[in-house]
Amino acid sequence: MEKQYFNLMQFFEGYVRNYRRMNLSQLHNRSMFTKREIDYFATLGEMLGFDAFIEDSKFDKSKGRSRPMDLSWWKWDARFDNENFLYLALHLERENVWNKDVETIEKLFSQTEKGYIPHNVIGIQFIESDERINYLNELILQKNKVQQSNALMVYRYYDAEHDLERVCAYSFTPKGLTEVRTAICKQDESGCWYMCFDEDFVPFQRGDLYKG
Repeated sequence: MEKQYFNLMQFFEGYVRNYRRMNLSQLHNRSMFTKREIDYFATLGEMLGFDAFIEDSKFDKSKGRSRPMDLSWWKWDARFDNENFLYLALHLERENVWNKDVETIEKLFSQTEKGYIPHNVIGIQFIESDERINYLNELILQKNKVQQSNALMVYRYYDAEHDLERVCAYSFTPKGLTEVRTAICKQDESGCWYMCFDEDFVPFQRGDLYKG
C-alpha cells in the first residue's frame, strides 16, 4: 500500500496554538504534562477518523519483544477489510528525560513487522541543549532511509538566559529535512503554560531578549 503522509508541520502549528487549552500549570508534574499532550494527539486522531490507542503494543525485532507505543493511530475501513486495520497511520512518542533521546528515536524507527511500520511518526523530546539537535537529526535521516516515514521531531530545551523553553520542530520526508519552525513555551503571570511561535512573541519582536 502506498503510504499516506500527513502535513505534520500543520499538526505542530495546532499543538503550539492550542497548548494553553491543555490547562497545565506550575502545580502539575512531568507525568501530567506527558499525559495531557498524548491525550491531545489522541483526541486529534479520533477527530480525523482514526482509532487511537495509548500504550499500544509494537514488536521490536532488535529487542526480541514488544515495546509499547505512547500513542498510535490506526486506519480502519470495513469496505476494504472487515477484520484488520489497513495501516498504522501514526506512531507518537513523548519523552521528558533528556538522556533518552536516542531511545525515543529508536522506538519510532524500530525494526518491526510490516503491518506495524508507521506511515507517519512524531517525537516530542526534551533535550539537554540545542547542541544535541544535529546529532539526533542525522540519526533520523539514517534510520528513515529504511523506514520511509513522514516524520516530525519536536525538541524542547530550557533556555536559562531568557528563562523559557525553546521548542524546535523539524519536518522530514523520506527524501530528507523539509521544514523547520521554532516556538517558545513559558508560564504566564498566573502560572499557566502556553506556547507561541517566535515571530508572535512580543519580546522577540521588540528585541528585548537580545539587548545586552
